[in-house]
Amino acid sequence: MKSKLLLLLALGIFTTSCLSIKTKSKRTVVAKEKYIPVDQELYSTIVALDTRFFDAYNTCDMETQAELISEDIEFFHDMGGLSTSKSQILESLKNNICGKVTRTLIEGTIEVYPIKGYGAVQMGKHKFFNKLEPNAKSVPSKFVTIWKNDHGKWVMTRIVSTHKN
Repeated sequence: MKSKLLLLLALGIFTTSCLSIKTKSKRTVVAKEKYIPVDQELYSTIVALDTRFFDAYNTCDMETQAELISEDIEFFHDMGGLSTSKSQILESLKNNICGKVTRTLIEGTIEVYPIKGYGAVQMGKHKFFNKLEPNAKSVPSKFVTIWKNDHGKWVMTRIVSTHKN
């Protein structure tokens, strides 16, 4: 009788432990929701602008880059700090990027959200490849771009760029 009681007690403790572990593991699993644009037309516009800018970036089309960068730009770079001079940013792109670095968007990572009365915020991941160091590993990094719609003319006003995933 005593051994049956101990067996039932042990079985009860084991069952409770299993349920507790199962419950804890369910709480820690969070599924990533698939991004669905809240405004498909805005999303398509911003993706096209991103493509236009980085096609110009990759081919040293300084005129197009200048057209898409606001006069009151704020460019936050995790390694380079804050830059607020459009002319200095363009000069840096011309001297340090042209013919040396290309950018590739990580497919399916762009998210776009409207900013009422202003424009949109774009977030995503991309990679940069240094042509001068072809064996260097390029890891995906995050970016955030604030786009301003000034009567149909879109420009980047704020950019945050990191080199960490």
